[in-house]
Amino acid sequence: MDSEQMTGATGDMAERGLRYTKEQWDEIIAQTEDYVRANPTRSLLYGVAAGFIIDRLPICRIFGAFVRLLLMAFKPAILVYGAIKLYEAVKAED
Repeated sequence: MDSEQMTGATGDMAERGLRYTKEQWDEIIAQTEDYVRANPTRSLLYGVAAGFIIDRLPICRIFGAFVRLLLMAFKPAILVYGAIKLYEAVKAED
């Protein structure tokens, strides 16, 4: 019974957190729309500047290196996972 109450409380807290985050996101979007409507030229210049900076960043190289790192770490992780499952199977037989 106590675990059911804890699960319900956790679900309520997660739901409240999700609702709060959605409200905050909607507020940020509304403020951004108001700012863009009030300052269209400045907003356009900020957008162009942000696009130029993002274009100059080596995001593709960083992302590619991250993927290669994950793929290199995947093989040992599978090996360790298999060893743990084998150990659990042997322990279960005893």
